[in-house]
Amino acid sequence: MRSGRSRKQNSTAKMAEEQQESSQGELEGVNCLAYDEAIIAQQDRIQQEIATTNPLVSERQDLSVLQSEYAQDDTIYQLKIKDLHKKYSYIRKTRPDGNCFYRAFGFSHLESLLDDSKELQRFKAVAAKSKLDLVNEGFTEFTIEDFHNTFMDLIELCEKQPGLQELLSSFNDQNMSDYVVVYLRLLTSGYLQREHSFFQHFIEGGRSVKEFCQQEVEPMSKESDHIHIIALARALNVSILVEYMDRGEGGTVNHHVFPEGSDPRIFLLYRPGHYDILYK
Repeated sequence: MRSGRSRKQNSTAKMAEEQQESSQGELEGVNCLAYDEAIIAQQDRIQQEIATTNPLVSERQDLSVLQSEYAQDDTIYQLKIKDLHKKYSYIRKTRPDGNCFYRAFGFSHLESLLDDSKELQRFKAVAAKSKLDLVNEGFTEFTIEDFHNTFMDLIELCEKQPGLQELLSSFNDQNMSDYVVVYLRLLTSGYLQREHSFFQHFIEGGRSVKEFCQQEVEPMSKESDHIHIIALARALNVSILVEYMDRGEGGTVNHHVFPEGSDPRIFLLYRPGHYDILYK
């Protein structure tokens, strides 16, 4: 009898212990969920603050505004800003929302087309054909049509030779601006997949080019790197020069032209994680 009662007590104790562990696990799950929700809420607040303090594309500003963004005793960046001053006079900032490369590219190139009717017509023809190229690559026409139409609308706006302010207003319209960004992302993805045998060598993590595009190119707010710039520059046959301002040694800013050896029409400033537009 004693041993039977002992087994029953042990069984009861074990059940109580398991219930306690289960309750603790549920509590930890609730705590983790609350923590995740708090992080998401904080990220939303940060994005809202960025949106209220930064236009999608700013007015053109004197390059000297960069100096006030860094401490005077930040020798590395202050020297590199002085180096930039040797080639550029103005900067136009873009909102730091992960879409800055595409927005900077889109605005800068269309701005340059306002004074170049020959390049405008060439670019319009490439842009018009690009939807068919994407469909041939496997994208659904119905899915991409609205984005392509918005892109063409802005190009046709440039044909009417509007004032610069009208183009700037269009790029600061959230819906229109984001539609352009989406389409430029699709063009980048389409070119990468079309030339997958070349780009596969540059993709890490054992992913295919298609997987890379689905994860790192097509989603909004995903930041851009060399591979994105190369693909978009080639897809639209537009030359881009990027000035890289980082904490690398030396007081000069390094630059890279995409595609290599081409004559750049667009000048962008890259600081870790962000792109702005430069003007000579």
